[in-house]
Amino acid sequence: MLIISVQDNIKENIDLLRQISQEEYNYPHAILGYATIGEHMRHIIEFLGTIVTNYENGIINYNKRKRDINIQTNKSEAIKLLLKYQFELDKPNKSLYLEHYCSSSTKVIQTNYFRELLYNLEHSIHHQALIKIALHNSYHITIPESFGVAHSTLEFRSQCVQ
Repeated sequence: MLIISVQDNIKENIDLLRQISQEEYNYPHAILGYATIGEHMRHIIEFLGTIVTNYENGIINYNKRKRDINIQTNKSEAIKLLLKYQFELDKPNKSLYLEHYCSSSTKVIQTNYFRELLYNLEHSIHHQALIKIALHNSYHITIPESFGVAHSTLEFRSQCVQ
């Protein structure tokens, strides 16, 4: 179920990117501190890529990810990587180690693949919420109600309707 949720989230990102122009992808939005949608997508993609590419060696370090300007400036490259990771993330759960820099030293925390997938899902949803704000007045784009909304919030809303 978790893998399907992450794959669905990736599909939402791909669907959005297919609707916007390259210019919209690179436009610096004042409401986002002049960040672009491309910058937010790059961040989502690089975090996801970190767990997919480091699954075998078992050591995850989001700080050491490659920051690829091509992902943030080239919408087609972002879509290509999202499609790639959408299918590569279907792996069994296993123990992993998370390296994190804290006060100029590296801390190592035990984690697991599913926990990191969940983190990436929530991380993507957070960035989607920001993207949704930036595109609020873009009436030519269809954004699902669930885009950028935590699953727990969607569940709560559905209970309130009943």
